[in-house]
Amino acid sequence: MDRHYSALFSTLFGKFADREFPSVLQSIINHSYVGVMGLDMREFQKPGDYKSLNKLFTRALKSAREIDFDPSVVISPCDCTVVDMGKIESERAYQIKGMSYSIRELLTEYYAEDIAKLEGGEYINFYLSPKDYHRYHIPFDMKIESCAHIPGKLYPVNMPLLKNKSNLYIENERVVLKCRDRAGKIHYMVLVGALNVGRMVLTFEKRVNTNRGSGAERLYFDYEEPIEMKKGELFGWFEMGSTIVVLSEDKALKYTVETGEKISFSQSIGSLKD
Repeated sequence: MDRHYSALFSTLFGKFADREFPSVLQSIINHSYVGVMGLDMREFQKPGDYKSLNKLFTRALKSAREIDFDPSVVISPCDCTVVDMGKIESERAYQIKGMSYSIRELLTEYYAEDIAKLEGGEYINFYLSPKDYHRYHIPFDMKIESCAHIPGKLYPVNMPLLKNKSNLYIENERVVLKCRDRAGKIHYMVLVGALNVGRMVLTFEKRVNTNRGSGAERLYFDYEEPIEMKKGELFGWFEMGSTIVVLSEDKALKYTVETGEKISFSQSIGSLKD
């Protein structure tokens, strides 16, 4: 299958973003991006310190943010906007009000056995804009049981598309993580790719290599020994902004944020239920 134009464009832009230009030119590129996108760089190095545009995209915090390590507290995994949240009903969730999609199609056949457990549970969509901090962190202590990479298209994941294109999360490339909290409840974290570069990186799974085209083979990794990760721990980054969808088993947690709210990594956003 030929690669979709969105993936081809993202690959070309990714080559530009990865290139390290002479320091003066790179500084101009970086400062221009910061100015146009309105990045707040107070927690990061100076724009001219990054040797490529991609290194600026994936910038690390200069110092750690304060985290509430109460095991029941859920924190935001990233700097983002909550574009929608609510209850999973009739195997459906919403990418935005009025635009529902099938969680069975989102998770694919790999996770069909868990669909019934998610019915009545919570979903929440974290949207990272191009100006946000692009790294993602663990929202609560968990064990990651498996990982699936679902190749696809790389449409922009922004408000106009969310409002007008159905099944955007299902058509786009994504990485699905099946996790369990300290009480054994199931949660899915779904990383959704987007236009421009189109790469999603996992710190613990180097075999996942995204933006290989919608015709690329699906990959599935089942961890016989689940990967234990702690709240606040870095588990990867988007190379440009996109979305994290979290689907949780019924009666697993309760959120305290609202649709449309701008939130930050490390911020307390809810609590787990025992």
